[in-house]
Amino acid sequence: MEKVNWGIIGCGNVTEVKSGPAFYKAENSALVAVMRRDAAKAADYAHRHGVPAWYSNADELIADKKVNAVYIATPPDTHAAYAIKALRAGKPVYVEKPMALNYSECRQMLAVSEDTGVPIFVAYYRRMLPGFLRVKQLIDSGAIGKPLSVALKLIKPPSNDELNGNLPWRVLPEVAGAGHFFDLASHQLDYLDYLFGPVVRVKGIASNRGGLYAAEDTLAAVFEFKNGVVGSGEWCFVASSDTNTDQIEITGENGNINFSCYSFSPIQLMTDGNRQVFRNERPGHVQFYLVQEIVNELLGKGKSPSTGETGARTSWVMGEVVKEYYKK
Repeated sequence: MEKVNWGIIGCGNVTEVKSGPAFYKAENSALVAVMRRDAAKAADYAHRHGVPAWYSNADELIADKKVNAVYIATPPDTHAAYAIKALRAGKPVYVEKPMALNYSECRQMLAVSEDTGVPIFVAYYRRMLPGFLRVKQLIDSGAIGKPLSVALKLIKPPSNDELNGNLPWRVLPEVAGAGHFFDLASHQLDYLDYLFGPVVRVKGIASNRGGLYAAEDTLAAVFEFKNGVVGSGEWCFVASSDTNTDQIEITGENGNINFSCYSFSPIQLMTDGNRQVFRNERPGHVQFYLVQEIVNELLGKGKSPSTGETGARTSWVMGEVVKEYYKK
């Protein structure tokens, strides 16, 4: 492979700015085909982004000989099926997060990847964003000494659609795997996996406090990483907008680091009573850096930090947090 020619399955909103342009702006990469079940919308996307081919059927895109790698940007309930088809066609897969509907599907995808020898990557792009790499550099350099614990908190209000009963797919467990927790906590938990390694123990409580939909909306969890760091998390997606919170705090022997996952607020380092602040700017195309690294790996020039194996670990953690809720 001399150049990675991507095909996108599911060219919806997430691909307009966050991801889609990265595939034709990265070096040695091109976007050559897109697919959406609505043919008119697929054609419109192709026209606006300068993509030479479009389809309304995923099998046709996977069969396109010009496509040698596939990006899957559909809701999680179709991730496994599309990924397995592409892998068996010999085409590397980059799949949106969460990796699949549940951990069992993740393992199926990994088994096919191993059997075919074709790699799979997951869109946990914070592993390559400059601000988040800064946090990792601070930890790895010993800026706060040995990391001891981490606490994360994400509090958000419900959307107007949710209040009005027009439910988005992200709160339909049969499509999303669970509620907003799978969609949003996945980035937080995956990034902590990047910092500290795999979670080895996790306990969670999930409940529905808002009554707007069947999925869980309020959760708490405690977990322990392989390196000994202990963590806690709190999530609520039906709170007042006055309580909006997006915070991750890492405590070490000699200080702490505070930063956000979604708001890209400045990173704060506290050591010996002194505070340092680092910028954490949001790139125009947030997936660009990870897409470039995946392209580099496929061309034998690098190594992506986000793989199917790491993505599956995050799905396992989330599944453990909500498993009692979905036994009801």
